[in-house]
Amino acid sequence: MGTMAGLGESALSFSLLLSSLVLIVALGAAAFFLDYIRRIGCSHSIQKTAASDSFFEDPSSLAKVPCPSIFDPAEYISLIIPAYNEEDRLPSTLDETLNYLQLRSAAEKSFSYEVLIVDDGSRDHTSRVAFDYVKKYKIDNVRVLLLGKNHGKGEAIRKGMLHSRGELLLMLDADGATKLTDLEKLESQVYKHLRRVRGKLTHLLIVVRDCQTLKLQCLARVLIWRSRLLQRGSGTGTF
Repeated sequence: MGTMAGLGESALSFSLLLSSLVLIVALGAAAFFLDYIRRIGCSHSIQKTAASDSFFEDPSSLAKVPCPSIFDPAEYISLIIPAYNEEDRLPSTLDETLNYLQLRSAAEKSFSYEVLIVDDGSRDHTSRVAFDYVKKYKIDNVRVLLLGKNHGKGEAIRKGMLHSRGELLLMLDADGATKLTDLEKLESQVYKHLRRVRGKLTHLLIVVRDCQTLKLQCLARVLIWRSRLLQRGSGTGTF
């Protein structure tokens, strides 16, 4: 009996060890996969260099700033602004947005942000306007992604999401339709939902904003792995 009990304990220990090793390998593979997807997303940017050398360009120094990795330190929030021929309306939107973000950052030390402007192949001077804001607010806070040709709003949003660094990703319209004063209401609703489904990886919260109201809808039951979802082109957070 003692021998059999010993064998049983040994088998159990071996099984636990094997399970732990499998889990470690799976987590490592998942991390590699997510980073690979992010870098693939980066390569979709149309730059003057080879697709494998994807980067943001700092208009002040012309230095090449690498696309972020999934392993890079996250900002609290990324605001993605898809823009097509928006040179006239974009300045007022950026002024209002960055004024709000700067005031909140000064009031809340833990609050960090980035604004990512996705120029979807504009034929006007949208990119020039956007780069003026990069010069003013620095590339760590404002970035411009050039797509080269028009892909449509949905694709511009997807690529912006793939290039973002935020824990919370939100899309803003370039025409200023979105009011930043609604942002804190939105955040409280998001975290309320997350507390309700804590530990459940099968729930994704997608926030939709219509002309006047905020609506919270659980629109998809998919893995909450951001990069995997966005690679499929089916996940967008807006308000």
